[in-house]
Amino acid sequence: MKKAGILNRHLSGALAELGHGDGVLVCDAGMPIPKGPRVVDLAFRAGVPSFAEVLDGLLAELVVEGATAATEVRDANPPASTLLDDHFPRLELVSHERLKELSAGARLVVRTGEARPYANVLLRCGVFF
Repeated sequence: MKKAGILNRHLSGALAELGHGDGVLVCDAGMPIPKGPRVVDLAFRAGVPSFAEVLDGLLAELVVEGATAATEVRDANPPASTLLDDHFPRLELVSHERLKELSAGARLVVRTGEARPYANVLLRCGVFF
């Protein structure tokens, strides 16, 4: 049994299958989930687990070379906007509609219980060397 890191077996296994360039959408409870990508739904109740908790846990285990979020997060959800800026100084911003289109190409979707709007980010996996 693992003693640290992500303990959820479905999420841990999905992360182990990712490669360079693969997309991982970390999303709030309201984001439409496209057909195609593998989905690990962590949502338990409104706000649980939070977008911030899940993102922090994923970033502790993944190499990320880029991130894309919706421009709307700036006005609609300042805490999520600040969190994204803190983690990704070169955050790419697109419209929410464009983010939904891009998410269809993700390899993995991780749904949180976040109940604040536009708490979504599409991560692009990098390599550790």
